Parts: sequence; C-alpha cells; structure tokens
Amino acid sequence: MPKIQFLDPIESRKSSDIKFKPIPVNKYNKTVKDELKNFTKDELVAVYHDMVVIREFETMLNLIKTTGEYNGVAYDHPGPAHLSIGQEAAAVGMAFTLTVEDFIFGSHRSHGEILAKGLSAIAKLSDEELTKIMDTFFNGSTLEVVKKNFNGSVKELGRRFLIYGTLAEIFARETGFNKGLGGSMHAFFTPFGVYPNNAIVGGSGDIAVGAALFKKVNRKPGMVVANIGDASMACGPVWEGITFAAMDQFSKLWDDDMKGGLPVIFNVMNNQYGMGGQTCGETMGYGMAARIGAGVNEDQMHAERVDGYNPLAVIDAYRRKRKVIEDKKGPVLLEVLTYRYSGHSPSDASSYRSKEEVEAWQAHDSIIGYGQQLVEAGVASEKDLDAISEDVKSIIMDMFKLSIDPVISPLMDMNNNPERIGEMMFSNESVDAMLPGTPEVNHPMEENPRVKQLKTKERYAFDKDGKPFSKMKQYQLRDGLFEAVVDRFYKDPSLVAYGEENRDWGGAFAVYRGLTEALPYHRLFNSPIAEGAIAGTAIGYAMCGGRVIPEIMYCDFLGRSGDEVFNQLPKWQAMSGNVLKMPVVMRVSVGSKYGAQHSQDWTSLVAHIPGLKVVFPVTPYDAKGLMNSALQGTDPVIFFESQRIYDIGEQFHTEGVPEGYYEIPMGEPDVKKEGQDVTILTIGATLYRALDAAKILEEKYNMSAEVIDARSLVPFNYEKVIESVKKTGRIIISGDATSRGSFLNDLARNIGELAFDYLDAPVVVVGSRNWITPAYELEESFFPQPDWFLDAIHEKIVPLKGHVCKSNFTDAEQIRRSKLGV
Repeated sequence: MPKIQFLDPIESRKSSDIKFKPIPVNKYNKTVKDELKNFTKDELVAVYHDMVVIREFETMLNLIKTTGEYNGVAYDHPGPAHLSIGQEAAAVGMAFTLTVEDFIFGSHRSHGEILAKGLSAIAKLSDEELTKIMDTFFNGSTLEVVKKNFNGSVKELGRRFLIYGTLAEIFARETGFNKGLGGSMHAFFTPFGVYPNNAIVGGSGDIAVGAALFKKVNRKPGMVVANIGDASMACGPVWEGITFAAMDQFSKLWDDDMKGGLPVIFNVMNNQYGMGGQTCGETMGYGMAARIGAGVNEDQMHAERVDGYNPLAVIDAYRRKRKVIEDKKGPVLLEVLTYRYSGHSPSDASSYRSKEEVEAWQAHDSIIGYGQQLVEAGVASEKDLDAISEDVKSIIMDMFKLSIDPVISPLMDMNNNPERIGEMMFSNESVDAMLPGTPEVNHPMEENPRVKQLKTKERYAFDKDGKPFSKMKQYQLRDGLFEAVVDRFYKDPSLVAYGEENRDWGGAFAVYRGLTEALPYHRLFNSPIAEGAIAGTAIGYAMCGGRVIPEIMYCDFLGRSGDEVFNQLPKWQAMSGNVLKMPVVMRVSVGSKYGAQHSQDWTSLVAHIPGLKVVFPVTPYDAKGLMNSALQGTDPVIFFESQRIYDIGEQFHTEGVPEGYYEIPMGEPDVKKEGQDVTILTIGATLYRALDAAKILEEKYNMSAEVIDARSLVPFNYEKVIESVKKTGRIIISGDATSRGSFLNDLARNIGELAFDYLDAPVVVVGSRNWITPAYELEESFFPQPDWFLDAIHEKIVPLKGHVCKSNFTDAEQIRRSKLGV
C-alpha cells in the first residue's frame, strides 16, 4: 500500500450501507424512422448489408459442415466451425461506431465479429489507406488472389479481400490472414483492428485489458473491446481481467494525463448458452450478466444490458459508452442480449433446448425485423434488400471457390519445407526499443541512488588473495538483474513492469530497489494478486507493440497463470503467421525454505511448451547478460531466478561483472569448472552444490569433474556438452526439479543419443525426490546435495574407493521408488 494513502480506522469502522444504482436493461426504444436524423440512409443500409454478409458466410460454413457442399460445390472441411447465426445484429452494432484504431478481441465464435469490424474499417478507411493495407499485407499475396479479373471499386475489392482472407484462414490456406496457422477459432486481421480471437473460453478477458493498458501507457488512440460470451463470466481470465482493469490506482495514483480508467469495454455477447449449459437458471447465478458490474467498483462498470437483436440499440449503447471511455472512466461492462440458432458447433444437435424455443427466437430474427423497419421508414425497398442479398451470396460464392482451390489457395507446403512451422515459432529479432520516443523517467540514470551504490560494489566476489568480500560489498545476482532492467527502461519507452509488490517494496526480493525512484507510476506498478491477469495483460500489451516484464513471485504460482503461460503466451507468434511479436520477459522466482506450495522448480513445465524460451542464470554475470538478451529480443522468455542465491557474488569471471552493456546468447551452456574424469551438467542453483561435490571428488577421490552450467533450457546447444563427454566419458545431469518427468531427463535422453559412442557409463540424472517439498529444516533430504553426486557416481558410474553412500542410487531402489510413485 502506498504511504500516501492513509487507512483511517475511524472511517473504516463506521456503520453504513453499500448503495447500488439501477442498472439499465433494454432501455432503447427507437425505430429506424426515429433515427433518420442520426444516420444517413447509406449507413442504415450498410448495417443491413453487414448483417447479411455474416448470415450468409455462417450459413455457407454450416452447409459445408453438415452437407459437405455449398450451392452445389462440394468441400470437406474437417476443422471446427463455431457459428454465430442469429447474433448478427449484436456484432454489427458493436463494430459500427468503432474506428480502425479501436481494437476488438474475441472468442472461438467470432467469425461475425471479424467480418463486422472488418467491414466497418473498410467503410472508414480512404481508398488510399485501404489499398496500402491490402498491398503490403504478406507482400500482397492475399490481395493477388482476389483482385485477379476484378474491375470494381477499392471498397468492393476490400470486401472481397476481407471475406476471402477470413475464409482462407478458416480452411488453413497459406493465403489466409494468418497463413492458415490460426484457423477458424483464432483468425484475426490487425490492420483492421481485429486482434486475436481465442479458442479458450474467456481467454480474451485479460489479454484485451493488456491491449487497453498499452493504449493508455503509450498514448495510442482508440479503445479496446473484449467480446466474450456469457458463459465466460465464470472463467478466471475474465474475472481477473476485470479486477485488473478496475484498479483504483489508475485514477488515484497515476499522474497527469495518465490519470483515469483503462479504455476497455467488456462486451458480453449473451447468447444465453455455454455449450449445452444454459447460463440463466442453470450454470450461473447472476440472472443478467450486467449485474456483475455492481460488485466491481463504485461506477458499477457503467454496466448496462442492451437488446442485441436491434443493431441500432447496440450502436446507441456504443456511442454513449465511448463518451465514458473518452472521459477516462473505464472499464465498461456491456451485456448484449442475443441468441444463436445454431448449436455450439455443427455436430451439436441442440438436445438441451426445445425446438419451440429456437423457433420463438427465429420469429424475432434481427435481419428480417430490421429489414422491415428499413422498408417502413422508406430507407430501402424490398427490391433493394433482395439485391443486397443476391450481391452478398454472389461474392461469398466467389470467395468460397477461390479459397478451396488448391492451386490458387494452397496449404502451407510442408513437403518441400518440412521445417516451415518450426521457422515461425520464434521471431528471433533484436530491437533496442519497441516504440520510438524518449522514455519517461524521473531522473537521469546516473543520479539514481542504487546506480550510484553499485559503482562502489566489488564486481568479483574475491580479493587478490582469494578471500571473499563481505555480502554488503559484493555485487550480487539481484544487482545484475537490476542493471539490465534499469538500462532497458532508459532505452525503451514502451517498457512496463508489474506484479505483486513490484513498486513500493522494490520488488519482493529487492531486484527492483531503485526503480521506484526512477520511474513514474505507469511504468512500474503493483498489480492485483492475480497471476492470470499479470500474465494475460502482458500478452495483450506485447501483441499490440509494447515490451513488458511481468513477475510471478513464486514459481509455484505459475499454476495460477496456467492458461496464459501454456496456451496463450507461447502460441500467438506462430498462430499469427508471424504478424505478431511477443516481447514478454516473465520473471519467475524459484523458492526454497517455504515448503510444498512455495518451493518447487517448475522449469520442466514451461520447457515442455513449444514457443517459449526458458533461461535460468545463477551467477551475476550470467543474470545480467541473459536479461539483456531477453530484453533485446522479441520472443517470450520465462526467466527463472533462484531465491537461494539473489545475494551471491560473481565467482567465475575474474574481471568481474562489466558495468557496461553486454549480452549472453541464449542456449549456450557455460563451463564453470574444467575437469577430465566426469561431466556434471546442472540447471539452476544446483550448480553450487555440484561444485562442492567436485571439490570433494578431487580432494578425497582424486577425480576431476568438469562442471557445466546449462544457463538456458530452451534453446540449448548440446555441442559443448558433447565435447565434454568426449573427454570424460561420463556425465551426471542435475537440478532442483523433481526428477520424474523433469527436463533433466530430456537432456539425458538427447545426450545419451548424441554422445553414445563416447560414453563409458549410463547418463545419470540427480534430481529432487518425487515428494512434496518439505519445510526448510528437512530440505537436505529433498534437494540434491553434494553427497548425492558422489553416491550416484559410486553406484551408477564408477566405484569410489572407500566411499560409503549416504543416499541410495541402486537399481533396486530406483525400481522400488517407481513402484510406489515416489
């Protein structure tokens, strides 16, 4: 809690009531005729046109999935197609007032939202702007398909481009908006302000908030809309995203033009079902989703329910809510009532609802009802509406045939280039700053108290006689991290950092001490205790063009951000066809002393996920160099740090940790001690116990150990390790992760294959026990100790004369433990 906010016990303990304001429900009651003064006739007709486009597009997909053809043209589409037939008015009303600078995020059921926002953008862009977007996107490869033999206007070409690009993506074609790597549930097109749609229910709930944070911090125009379903209101990302978006600090602690709420609207597309569960009366307790706003903040999120079967009602709501956003009073919660005629997917028989219910809603069909209003108001004739429908059917048929043509719209060629997807997993770029401009700081770096203090520290741990300096004098691992981070804050104006206790404590482990003085509140701040939101908002911030350092205070809390770290952060670069970059450096501390829920090494979990880079430096020199590399890159990095050694000094680089900038390439292990008889490869703080073991080996058993620090898990260069094994013929691999299922075993397998001809003994893994992590007093029985290395060598590699084992590495014991699962 900032010291400037005094918690007064007298005020806090007063008797009172919490009062709520009424939440509007379906208040709009105007007709097309009433709105003629607020819309041009062309605009009113465009609303109808856009709804028809979505209906025909979704009808086409439904027919393909259920009958295998559309208008007599056969096509087998094995992939998903979650349709929104019936929800057209809600999508078009949402998109109508949005500018190209306004971003939308969606769900797995977002074809309609993509088309609605895309058509809205096309209408607002000049011909020159639209042409430039189409010409430059993927070097014009998508445009090339649709402009051949076309002689219409630029706007008409834009319609073809939008429909084709979306459909080609759904059908996994390389000419699709994401090269076919996103597919139906993940399609998007950022030049039109359409940002990733998410296959995970509620997945956009915190990512969209990060996009709004990006706009706010970097003073970018526009607002962000998170299109989420009613069932997603039960999901963690949505709740945590709302909590993050509603933080009081935005209006109470952030300074000057940064003061005020986030520009984000949570747009709940309430089609009243979550798969087969009816949210109202069955799987939820809120009745109307808008009521949730009352519990979030004093503004009740400006919550409202609008009739999403009337596009004008939704447009009216968005015009009013934009004023709220422009007044910096966000976030906003808007519930848009709608209904899907189709099942959850084409394979869904809708057995959970009655035929009468579906027919009742179809009797209120938004396209038919709105079309009748247009005719009654004299805006269009029945003939005009029929012409629109025929035109739409014609263009969708044309785009459908183009998108399924294997020559014009090929799948990604995995035969001639079987590594194509692998090449897209990482961007591997080097960028000083993600955005141009001058970083906002409170003082020059050289005036920072901690920067001054570090100039007085000893950057090598030992004096000329080999005696260690005191901890107070030593330049420590946390100092290396600080120097890299503060340097980047003064280089990259887009960089922000946040997490639990990031600001006023100087970070939970004093890494950020000194940053609070250097940075304004909007660049370094405390987040809610919501690891999902910490990770999810970082994803949204990065995919919009910023760089961010989110912090997970304890490795164990990765579980609280599981979807964001495992399903979101690693995948969007590749799923976007490399349109997006993901410069996120997620700091994760690995604990000890705190028992089973705070002291686990989960490096193996993230190393298993394709698309993440994973590093674990354990010396001050490596920590600074690898953090510099991570912050110079454009890929997501999980940056592990051990709480055991934040205060350790530099013991290996005799010249000390350089004051200036330097990088250590990711993936390169480092020989920390040379030897001849056995190789020990370590991950994390286990390095220091391995060095202790190596000392005992030399002094007691006349055996020379070469100790290699992995430093990185992904990527990892095996060449240096293989060279060591060629010399020693033996290797132990060790780390603090529990041995079962750990990355240690992955290293062991690969080394066993790559160095088989040079091994004189099996590759041996020495990990932690497959138990809960015990209290500090019992940790020596859990984490690898120096004696464990000796015992493993004695039992598995070569007998050590006179050695008496303190732990058990026999084959029989290994089998016994496996039988018990421990």
